[in-house]
Amino acid sequence: MRSISANLNIMIKTAEKASKILIRDFGEIEKLQVSKKGPSDFVTNSDLKVEKVIIDELKKAKPHYSIISEENGVENNKDRKNTWIIDPIDGTINFLHGIPHFAISIALKSKEEIISGIVFDPIKNEMFFAEKDNGSYFNNHRIRVSKKNEISNCLFVTGGKINNEPDLPYRKSGCAALDMAYVASGRYDGYFQKNLNLWDIAAGIILVKEAGGTLNNIDLSTHKNIKIIASSTNISSKLLEKLDNF
Repeated sequence: MRSISANLNIMIKTAEKASKILIRDFGEIEKLQVSKKGPSDFVTNSDLKVEKVIIDELKKAKPHYSIISEENGVENNKDRKNTWIIDPIDGTINFLHGIPHFAISIALKSKEEIISGIVFDPIKNEMFFAEKDNGSYFNNHRIRVSKKNEISNCLFVTGGKINNEPDLPYRKSGCAALDMAYVASGRYDGYFQKNLNLWDIAAGIILVKEAGGTLNNIDLSTHKNIKIIASSTNISSKLLEKLDNF
């Protein structure tokens, strides 16, 4: 594996530290499922705690970088060219229901381009990370998008509401960050979704690109209502054809 930058190292260590809270809180969720009130307040609290740890750690390392995060919103600091983009728990509804499919997502945007990103699944201990011009990795092994050529052999993934049902083999996983990481690693052949937030998919963008995948054009100055179609280049035109009305 090629050496990683200081910034990516910070992101990985930060996600590992924050994940300890998530793992502990996830263990508590099962007990809360049976109570009348349910665990939703508890999950909001987990989200905020994890986000605070992430922001504190990143600020310690880079005090002047700006920040965009799910709970905290936009924080413009001295350095506006470099921005951390944070989702403390992507897949909150899965987390809320005790389903072990959620992730911490951290990306670094520099001059309107995502230059590094990590997606960490703490329950499965799976770390996906990528840097511009340095490839995508899963637990230190290089990953590439799928090489399949036929739609019928593929498996795609989506989320949210779908108005026009596409004629595709697909799943709904409830975690956009992991969906994109799975496309980057060839587990899924493609991913499509509308109405996303930037923090859901920022790290996934660089993961897919550096794994040799292709994406539609995404305006990184927009933080909401983002549409994404990501896949391998092999299957891209066939997928776009099937998603004609998407």
